[in-house]
Amino acid sequence: MIIGVGVDVVDVARLARALERTPALRNRLFTPGEQQVERVESLAARFAAKEAVAKVLGAPGLPWVEAEVVSAANGRPTLVVHGAVAETAAAQGITRWHLSLSHDGGMATAFVVGESA
Repeated sequence: MIIGVGVDVVDVARLARALERTPALRNRLFTPGEQQVERVESLAARFAAKEAVAKVLGAPGLPWVEAEVVSAANGRPTLVVHGAVAETAAAQGITRWHLSLSHDGGMATAFVVGESA
């Protein structure tokens, strides 16, 4: 059963400027694994995923680094949650995540579905 759906859109150039202006922001928003991604478009899509997770959970303010986008061997993005994000998801019965990322025309988007067994 679907528990929640979240979608978010991020302006790639705006995120790039914010990361340049405030280098410490990279550590607050992205896990060490996510920081290995070189293209700002991919980082923007990952940030959109984190925002979409917050919308699924109805819980803004959760730590950004506790929702992590990782790439499977075939390149497919998957969502891994830790800490308070995992606890909030479990409390709502979410046992599985579905994630789609895209970027084009200077915008990045993420679509996230939280599902119960």
